[in-house]
Amino acid sequence: MNQRLLATDGPAQLLRVGRALRQAAGNPVAANGGALPPLILVTDAARVPDPLPAAGRLPEGSAVLLRHYGWPQRQALAEALAKLCRTRGVLLLIGADADLAREVGADGLHLREAMLDAPPPRRPGIVTAAVHSAAAVAKAAAIGADAVLAAPVFETTSHPGRVPLGIAGLRAIVQAGRLPVFALGGVSALNAETLLGSGAAGIAAVGALAD
Repeated sequence: MNQRLLATDGPAQLLRVGRALRQAAGNPVAANGGALPPLILVTDAARVPDPLPAAGRLPEGSAVLLRHYGWPQRQALAEALAKLCRTRGVLLLIGADADLAREVGADGLHLREAMLDAPPPRRPGIVTAAVHSAAAVAKAAAIGADAVLAAPVFETTSHPGRVPLGIAGLRAIVQAGRLPVFALGGVSALNAETLLGSGAAGIAAVGALAD
């Protein structure tokens, strides 16, 4: 497939690969019995201030992870996303705020790596966690996370100075624990197929789903 076609068909390509990864990983489910998504749109306030259009293009069964940490209108954005996701059949995860997740009726909570020393006070549906190392995966498993987002797998404009994990590093994180792992960071239609065989259970992306 040529690069021009991939550029216009990027989200569909990520979905195809995400579904293949999920199937190869055994179609993992969360503790509440719900299926984990093959594809997660991760919001980024600096790159995509308004994630609603991108969320509205996601296929049914995908997920949105609202970060937008410190965003003045985060409550309103969470409410708008919750309404949109319900009508689209898309899961909504709220980053680092269990109270907000409950208030808007989100499907789950996403924990920053710095939050992995203790479980959330009450389990708000699906729980995912950010990890950058195998040691963090162990912490996430210990507090009952359903899955982790490992980053950055490839070079990314969000963190230009950070050394990427690469496929080998991603595979090491997958093998470090029993939690499903989503590949995040620099994933695009051009490199998504290189994730096949890594053991990852799905794809998480910012620009590739929003640009």
